[in-house]
Amino acid sequence: MDVALRQGESALQRGKLIADFGAHIPSSDARQVADWIAASGDNRHSAFLMVDKKFATLYVFDGHARLRGQSPVLLGAAVGDDSVPGIGLRALAQVRPEERITPAGRFIAERGHNARGEDVVWVDYATAVSMHRVLRTHPQEHRLERLASKSLADKRISWGCINVPVAFYETMVRPVFVSHRAPVYVLPEVKSLPQVFEAYGAGSAS
Repeated sequence: MDVALRQGESALQRGKLIADFGAHIPSSDARQVADWIAASGDNRHSAFLMVDKKFATLYVFDGHARLRGQSPVLLGAAVGDDSVPGIGLRALAQVRPEERITPAGRFIAERGHNARGEDVVWVDYATAVSMHRVLRTHPQEHRLERLASKSLADKRISWGCINVPVAFYETMVRPVFVSHRAPVYVLPEVKSLPQVFEAYGAGSAS
């Protein structure tokens, strides 16, 4: 009997729902948060996205916490879980290297447009953090090559936004936000899970 099946049977015996990752094996943090979402209904039956920053992976789930797809992503170049206050009002040239952080937390994201008029998913509009198709504006950054690389260090290049492969964005991400907003859970890389997700820390997790 494989591990996923044993976990599923154990959860059913406890009368609790767990997230369905299919054949994919997630990190411990990703498993814990996804199971908490499934058991608590924190997603309010909405499809939701989860970003595992430590492993630079984006997950897309349906409203029943069943995995629809996962993909590598590019993240903020700086390590950290909190955006600098007021950073969303600054020009990019004014953002220092150590401030290029993808913030952790639970966000209610929605469709919108950036300054270039491109459609994006605003994860946190106040801090100007969005999820969008991978940028190729500066070829010297080699963002496509970074996405294909197995090195996690290569995935840290953006100013804080989440860069997604174009095909995955079009087929998995964009459809979630066509008609409504949806939760995006960005897992921490410095803080603990209870520090970032208040309901999780309050004991909603199994």
